[in-house]
This record gives sequence, C-alpha cells and structure tokens, in this order.
Amino acid sequence: MSKRNFLWILFCFGALSGTISAQRTLSLEDARNLAIQNNKHLKMASEEEKVAYYEKKEAYLKYFPKFSASGMYIRNEKNLNLIGSSAIPGSITIPDLSGIGIPIPPGTQIPIPQELSDKIRSIGELDIKNIWVGSISMTQPLFMGGRIVAYNDIMKNAQELAKSKKDTELQDVIAELDASYWQIVSLAYKKDLAESYLRLLQKMHADVGSMESEGVATKADVLSVMVKENEADMTLTKVDNGLSLARMLFNQLCGLEIEEKVALADEKREMLISTEAPITPSIEEALLNRPEIKSLELATKIYKGKEKIERAEFLPELGLMAAYTWTNPNAFDGFQNTFGGMWNVGLKLSVPLNFMTSSAKLSAAKAQTRIQEYQLEDAKEKIELQINQSAFKLNEAHKRYISSEQNMEKANENLRYATLGFEEGVIPASDVLAAHTAWLSAHSEMIDSQIDVKLCNVYLNKALGRSLTNVKQ
Repeated sequence: MSKRNFLWILFCFGALSGTISAQRTLSLEDARNLAIQNNKHLKMASEEEKVAYYEKKEAYLKYFPKFSASGMYIRNEKNLNLIGSSAIPGSITIPDLSGIGIPIPPGTQIPIPQELSDKIRSIGELDIKNIWVGSISMTQPLFMGGRIVAYNDIMKNAQELAKSKKDTELQDVIAELDASYWQIVSLAYKKDLAESYLRLLQKMHADVGSMESEGVATKADVLSVMVKENEADMTLTKVDNGLSLARMLFNQLCGLEIEEKVALADEKREMLISTEAPITPSIEEALLNRPEIKSLELATKIYKGKEKIERAEFLPELGLMAAYTWTNPNAFDGFQNTFGGMWNVGLKLSVPLNFMTSSAKLSAAKAQTRIQEYQLEDAKEKIELQINQSAFKLNEAHKRYISSEQNMEKANENLRYATLGFEEGVIPASDVLAAHTAWLSAHSEMIDSQIDVKLCNVYLNKALGRSLTNVKQ
C-alpha cells in the first residue's frame, strides 16, 4: 500500500470517528433544559410577561402629574385694526366760535385730508401677521373616584396572571417533552427486542432447515418459521420507522435540527420502577399549586377591579391644572413684537350625570365577574376529577407493571423449555413458534408498562400542580 493511500485511509477514519463522537447524548434533564430554552411558546409567554410589567409601570405613573408643552405659529394676511374706517368722518363741522373771537361762520365744513385719516387709523393698527404662541401645562389628578387605584390593582393582577400563564406553558412543554423522550426510549427497547426476536427466528430457521435435511422436520415446519421470520422483519422495519419519526419530533421539541442524531441516556439503561403503591394524592395540594387555578383567581380579581372602575363613573372627578403661556405679539404690552407671558392655576371638577349608562356598564361588569367565578368553580371540579383519573391510571399502571414482570418471567421460562424440547425432538415447531410469540408479547408488554408508569407519574405530578422541573424520573 502506498503512503498516499495510507494517509487517505487515516483521514477517512478520523473523519468517521469525529462524526461518531459528535453525536450528543442527552439525559432527560438536558432535554428539558433545551426545550425550555428553545420553545417558541415559552418565549412568547416571557414577552407577554414583559408587556404586563410595563403596563403595570405605566398604570403607576397615573398617580403623578402630566406635563405637556405646545407651540403654534400663524401667518395672517392682514393686521388687526381697532379703528374702523367709518369711525373717522370725511369733514369737521365748525361750531359757533364767535364768542371766542374766531370769525368763522358756524356750520362751515372743513374736510379732513386722507393722509391724516390714514395716520389716525394707523394708531389703532396691531401687527398680527406673525403670531407665536407657546405654553407649558401640568395636570394633577386629585380625586378620580378610585379609578386609578383600581386600575393599578388590575395591572398588578395582570402581571401575576402573565407569570401564571407562563408557568402553565412551562408545565405543558415539560410534559410533552417527557412523553416524547419516553416514547423514544420505548421504541429503542422495542427495536432491540425486535432484533433479538428476529435473531431467534433466524437461528430457529437454520435449526429447522437442518432437521428437515435429517428428516425429523417437515417442509411445513420450515415454511411456518419463514412466515414468522418475515413478520418479525416487517415488525422491525415498522419499529425503526416509528423510532426515526419519534426522534424528529423530539428534536423539534428541543429546538434541534430535525435530522440531527441524538442519543438518549435512558435508551441503553435499565429502567428502575418502584413497586410500592402510589401515595394517595391531595386535592388541597392541587388547588393550592395548579397554575390554572391561580390564573382563574387572578382573572376574577381583575374583573372585580373592573367593577370598581365602572363604579367610579358615578363619582365626581377633581383635578389641579397649572400652565404658563407665551405670546408674540405681546398681549400684555400693547401687542408689541416681543414675547410676553403669564401663569395660571385652577381646579377642574367634573360631575357625571349619565347614571343610566353607567348603571348598565356596572351591571355588565358584575355579570362578567360572576362568569369568572363560575369558571373557577368548574375548573376546581374538573381538576379534582382529573387528579382522581390520574391516580387511578397510575395505580393501574403499577399493577400492570407487576403483572407484566411476572408474565415475562413465565414467558422466558416457557421459551427455554420449548427450545430444549424442540432440540430434543419432543415438541413440535408450532409450539416453539407460539412460545416465541408469547415471549415477544410479554417483553413488549413489559416495556409498555414501564413507560406507562413513567408517564402516569408525570401526568399525576402535573395534575397536582407540582413543578415538573423539580421532579426526578
């Protein structure tokens, strides 16, 4: 072998080793952490929690005064004239002035020149072609009928509600992840079981073929074994396809690439199932810890807060107002083209008179509160039923596990005796095939019962409102 070919083989072997070692192995805890980090619904719940926080912060600011600044500029075509053109006569009638020695006949009309008339009118002209107005104002609520206090209580409960919804979403994500995790473990066990079953049938096929050659087995025995072997091969294909699809779903829940190869820590590990009877669950624990109950209780408080807001419509509102205003032309100095201003302060009292409309809104708010209370009572009843169902299923799963364990031991013993009897020629091939089938069924039932106990524990803990992140499997 040339040096070049040897180096090429080393390179391919190194690349293959790197690919194999790159495959990650995840424990259930690792998978949960990945799902929590990458789940889109949890990210949306976190953003909703931020929204609730800032809305609560905005509600608190309603206790404080509001400041605003405004400005305006107007360009007018003409100036303002306080002396009308009709106010200046065209001429002056001279009265009798003979008494003071002025020899002008009374009634003489002396015309007023247009230039003088224009000068008189210009005295009353105000320059308003360019008007500038600016102001800074402040409004401080003094009494709003309890509306601001109720609104702050609503936003506080809304923030707690957002946290509770996030907890609910977290529990759902973990429960879904656990179900996917244990489904892969179950299918991995069943794949190993199907491969073992296929190897048994292949060995039996070879043994029956040899016995047929020796004349101690018939062609029918060989064909029966071949049929079972083909069925086992098809079963292995189905399990393998199901395992591939289950891994894709698991990767999607963990936020990984769909085609990424991930090994699970429990695939090759013996499952340890406690044979002790499950402890009777506590309904009080569930009603205290379930995030759904907390959410409905908070929703009820929110609607009670809305009742207070609608009740505030019957009460007067009192507010303090203050402002400083600038104008140009200066209205406080003969409308000169300079800026001038003044401050003002006052109280605003608003007394509602629309009692019929407010009464209807208050009645509607009370009805919505009662709806939430009914939903809360209904949820408590359904949760109690769910807990009892979960407890019954867990008890049933434990009994099924104990029974399947006993059946598996008997199936193993039955297969051993059938195999020995077949090799000694005292048991027909059909009985051995039946023993193989019983062995496969018992082992498959054992795997299902183990996974069932695992998942029933998850669902019971979830029903009791326990944090699944703290529950070890």
